[in-house]
Amino acid sequence: MTYTIPSFSYHIPTAIEFGWGSLTRLPSIVKGLGGTRAFVVGDPGVVKAGVAERVIGTLVSAGIPSIPFSDIESDPDVSSVDNGVQLAKAEVCDVVIGVGGGSALDTAKAIGLMLNNPGTIRDYVGVGKVERAGVPVVAIPTTAGTGSELTIWSVLSDKEKKVKISVGSVLNCPRVALLDPELTVSLPPAITAATGMDALVHALESYVNKATQPISEAMSEQAMALIARSLRVAVAQPDNAQARADLLLASTIAAMAFNSTRLGLVHAFAMPLGARFHIPHGLVNAIMLPAVMRFNLPGNLGKYARIAEIFGEQIKDLSLHEAAKRSVVAIESLKADVGITAKLSQFGVTEADFDSVVDEALLSGNVPVNPRKPTRDDMKALLSAEL
Repeated sequence: MTYTIPSFSYHIPTAIEFGWGSLTRLPSIVKGLGGTRAFVVGDPGVVKAGVAERVIGTLVSAGIPSIPFSDIESDPDVSSVDNGVQLAKAEVCDVVIGVGGGSALDTAKAIGLMLNNPGTIRDYVGVGKVERAGVPVVAIPTTAGTGSELTIWSVLSDKEKKVKISVGSVLNCPRVALLDPELTVSLPPAITAATGMDALVHALESYVNKATQPISEAMSEQAMALIARSLRVAVAQPDNAQARADLLLASTIAAMAFNSTRLGLVHAFAMPLGARFHIPHGLVNAIMLPAVMRFNLPGNLGKYARIAEIFGEQIKDLSLHEAAKRSVVAIESLKADVGITAKLSQFGVTEADFDSVVDEALLSGNVPVNPRKPTRDDMKALLSAEL
């Protein structure tokens, strides 16, 4: 008998609490972590929507003092982490609650780390450089896309240098991910679409890349199936409870997949394009996905054929190559149905920018695991295809 499954590692230190209305569990979660004074990190959007106030009210009513912090931009700068750490220390907070999209959660995770580690967050850029666990972090996502509620990553901006940076460590994972689909109902359709596509790219790139393994593959398939079933519905019917629950769960499951495998060329491009041209992360992923899929097809025809099947394409009588090509058709149809038509040129990207974008993209750890090795000319052709 031939042994065909390579060695792999899989680890997730985050407890998951899922359910409609599960925000009510927050006080008991905080107390179970030993928290006595909470630092609540929420982006301006969740403050405006009243979600941050709901979170704080839930804590205060249970006798847990809470300090709000909302100095966060859509691409959070390292200075936001510095400011948050300074305030949290001054207020003697011993637990961090992150509520919002990826920007808020990444900032909350970084603040939690720096409350118990020396230096600044800049000292930990890269993978595995964090020395010890931070204070407990509870992550409460209000978008269904980033998966930051349980990933090892905090993606931040250094706006002085005009680059995005990543801090990756298992010690950066929240202690608890509190998933309440009710908190995502107020998302506008355009944000639902973009964040849903972000979750899809997480699942898809993990599924086809060279680091994929049986546990992550199963999670990727489940996440894609949930997105195929519910993204269109959630965009068309924002108050559809089943669709909202499906997408939030899909986002988290996709993050559980890529947490151990990394991603691919779409995310390699997303870092420089997002930092330089201020394209929202989910949207830039959606823009680049079809071109990258076409390029990657020869590297994993079987997986792409399976993706086509998951998204409802009829592949029974097709050759493997033709079946794989139907995956691109399926994703382009999904993008059109949820209203994503943007191109890179709308954000000021020109051919003159290609070399610098490619230079930075090739530094990404997502490139080596991509199912097909790209040349510089390949990378520029992919950018040109979505210009």
